Formats: sequence, structure tokens, C-alpha cells
Amino acid sequence: MNWNGEELDLDAYLARIGCTGDVKPDLETLRALHRAHIASIPFENLEIMLGRPVDLDLAALQAKLVRQRRGGYCYEQNLLFAAALERIGYSVRGLGARVRVGATAIRAVTHMLTRVTVEDGQEWLCDVGFGAQGLREPIPLKAGIEVRQGPWTFGLAPEDSGVLVLRSLRPGGWEEIYAFTLEERYPVDYVVMNHYTSTHPRSAFIHRPVVQRAAVDTQRSLIDMRMSVECSDGTRDERDVQEGELIDLLAHEFGIELSGEDAARLIWMHRVGA
Repeated sequence: MNWNGEELDLDAYLARIGCTGDVKPDLETLRALHRAHIASIPFENLEIMLGRPVDLDLAALQAKLVRQRRGGYCYEQNLLFAAALERIGYSVRGLGARVRVGATAIRAVTHMLTRVTVEDGQEWLCDVGFGAQGLREPIPLKAGIEVRQGPWTFGLAPEDSGVLVLRSLRPGGWEEIYAFTLEERYPVDYVVMNHYTSTHPRSAFIHRPVVQRAAVDTQRSLIDMRMSVECSDGTRDERDVQEGELIDLLAHEFGIELSGEDAARLIWMHRVGA
């Protein structure tokens, strides 16, 4: 086993994401798990903002994302999801992507996603760790595919050298999310990626809080101290968040309830510009 699924408390994970009923390695269950995970566990980098390392050990992921009901970023989210899928009986292989959202040059491979095989042998792209702009459900791992998920449309466009580009159809046209190949990645690869993402001065995740949540028809984001809610038609509501409302906003908008100590530290870190 690659993902330590045998160590996962599956019942606790399923309760965390509100998934009830029998689970088996079929497409119906995969879709239900993906939707439930996205809806229940927010994307966030607050551990970095609190000055703590991001631990990818499965025990640490269960403690944080399941028992403490916190969120995490791509490695945390997709490693936990991979362990759950493996425990249920799916074949799961890791992949790596170059994020293209907002890119003006080629970026390093720093994003984790997964390639999942269901019981009938079909392969699906799963990614519960990209935040507000990410997939709501798995999509077939087929070049040229276009899939509608509620009001959102995603597609996989082929490029040279076996590269596939995940795209989202926006009011102004297709927007690229990330590019990847089918080269298999392993947990140790994500440890290296995580070190860069959580510590390198050029990483987008070490200078400001990023908290996101994908809903059926909205994308909610708190980046630095600015809150935005974007609808599928492209309309966006934005406002600045005052320091005194930050903790309540995290709880009400994203379901993140920090301890008193962490709440005080987060506000202090923002105040000193750390």
C-alpha cells in the first residue's frame, strides 16, 4: 500500500465529511466521497501562518483535518483522500502538476492530484485539494473531455509531450488551472514539494493566509485580509476583513474554529506582518 490506508480511521473520516451508507470501490461512491470532502474540509494554509511545520504523516493529517476539524492544502487534503480511497479498495496513483492560475512563467511541479481506478477499470482524475477553483467531482481521465458539474464546466485539453491541462470554463472563456502528465508520484515526492511550498521565500503560501471553500454555486476565498465570494456567472463580492472579525469569519464562512491560543497568535502574526 502506498497511502497507509490500513492506518486510517475510516469511520471517523466518513463522519467528518458527512458521508453515510455503505462504501465500495465504484464510481457512485467515488463521486459521493469527492463531493462530500470538498464541501466539508476547507483549503487553508493557517498552519504555516501560525509558524508551525506542515506534517504529512497520516496520523497528523487525521488529527488535524478529521479530529480537530481543520482544513489543509493540496498535500494534506489529497493524501488523506488517497488513504481513504485505498482503504475502501480503489487503486490510487499520485500525480504532480504545474499550477497555471495567475502564472506568467513556467512554475515548478508543486501541486498534488490523483489518478483513481474504479472497480470497472475506468480511470478518473480526482483532486480535493485545489481550493475554490478546483473540481467538485472526479472527471474522466481522457484528453478532450468536457464535464459539467453543477454550474461549473471543466475540461482536459491535451498539449505536446503527453501534457494535459485542466481548464475551467468562465464567462470570458476557458481558463487554465494546472498542467500535468501521467508520471506517477509517490508520498516521498510530496514531502519534497511540501518543503518548498511551506518554507521557500518565493512560495505563495508563506506570506499571507489563504483560506478557500468550494460550494455548489460559489467560490469563497480569504486571501490575506480580503474576503471574496464569486458566483459561476463571474460576479464577485469583495470586502476587506477587519482584524477583530477574522476569527468569527473563519468559523462562519469556512468552518474553521481555532483554539484561543491559535486565534490570538494568528492575529498577532498578521499585526506584525509575519
